[in-house]
Amino acid sequence: MPIDAAKALAAEPRSAEIAWDHKDVQLYHLGLGAGSPATDPAELRYTLESRLHVLPSFATVAGAGMGVVGGLSAPGIDIDLAAVLHGGQSITLHRPLPTGGRAVSTSRVAAVYDKGKAAVLVLRSEAADDEGPLWSSDAQIFVRGEGGWGGDRGPSERLELPDRAPDRTVERAVREDQALLYRLSGDWNPLHADPDFAKLAGFDRPILHGLCTYGMTLKAVADTVLDGDVARVRSYRTRFAGVVFPGETLHIRMWAGDGRVQATVTAVERDDAPVLADTLVTHS
Repeated sequence: MPIDAAKALAAEPRSAEIAWDHKDVQLYHLGLGAGSPATDPAELRYTLESRLHVLPSFATVAGAGMGVVGGLSAPGIDIDLAAVLHGGQSITLHRPLPTGGRAVSTSRVAAVYDKGKAAVLVLRSEAADDEGPLWSSDAQIFVRGEGGWGGDRGPSERLELPDRAPDRTVERAVREDQALLYRLSGDWNPLHADPDFAKLAGFDRPILHGLCTYGMTLKAVADTVLDGDVARVRSYRTRFAGVVFPGETLHIRMWAGDGRVQATVTAVERDDAPVLADTLVTHS
């Protein structure tokens, strides 16, 4: 079996120093669609260095990290990247992220689950600076065709939505050039830019990064439910349920209460096709 679960789990964590400054944060925010209207005080918190705060999902790109591809080269893992799907993402914040700094990012395979027709790898990254822990993040990676060895199936993280209409509903447009801008934050996969490569992957045109939709959704929750105060976010998780094409519109429904915001995200132009599901933000 190309995945040796015992070897992957026993491997020593890998560490690397990462660094970022306000320009990296501003570029990330712009890649999520921040800055419209350009002079809106609420948007200037994402784009103007003198007022800058950091959306917690920036942790997924900070310092361009070791990323998902780096985690897939861990000992005990020898797989075809064409069989890989980013199934879910979660972040836990230990304190608000600084607009610039240096940290040590430590990554390891935290779990390997057997889903029958697929394996699921949980790639965990933890970052800390001189003042202590900053964040922990988990990427759930589905590897098609690698299950069936009789291992632990792992937990189910499906969330039941409240039995009521959403408390807030917003739409967010995805610009035609948004994937081209977002990829400058470190994800250079040609799937998001090259039409010929996208066709080889089974799409008629390039798709938006899932982590871009992830960040756009957190920004919508922060701006709509948390009065723009990103420091209130404690954790954020989602399951990637479908793709987004540049030029489409995201329909984001939110249910708020008791320090939690549940959300769903769909693509308006494709009859509300699912994009993000089982989405949960916890906050103070």
